[in-house]
Amino acid sequence: MTDQGVREELREQHCYEWVADCPLRAATDLFAHTWDPVILAALRAGPQRRRALRAAIGGISDKALTDALRRLLANGLVRRRAHAEAPPRVEYALSDLGRSLVEGPMAALGQWIEEHGDALLEAQERHAG
Repeated sequence: MTDQGVREELREQHCYEWVADCPLRAATDLFAHTWDPVILAALRAGPQRRRALRAAIGGISDKALTDALRRLLANGLVRRRAHAEAPPRVEYALSDLGRSLVEGPMAALGQWIEEHGDALLEAQERHAG
């Protein structure tokens, strides 16, 4: 393999350039939207209808919920199930990929927050003051 080929392979493996198809960038983008992790956490309890999901979260607008669910569906983190009944009923649930995110990195982040959340807030207050 040429030196150029080796550099290109390393660049792809490690995402030295923050290109759109970089897996690390795609993963960090999952936390770029305020409501996405909140919705994922809310769905951890099991499938929910849209109205129940919105009530469980609190403070989220209908538009923000719609946009977030579309993003999460597009990323394969949530699945949508429409039941063939009248009136129509739709439920949202974590996909296997979504569950792996919630039970893995998000659980680890939650543990970190429990241990260091107060220190984080104190540092933010010191900086703001």
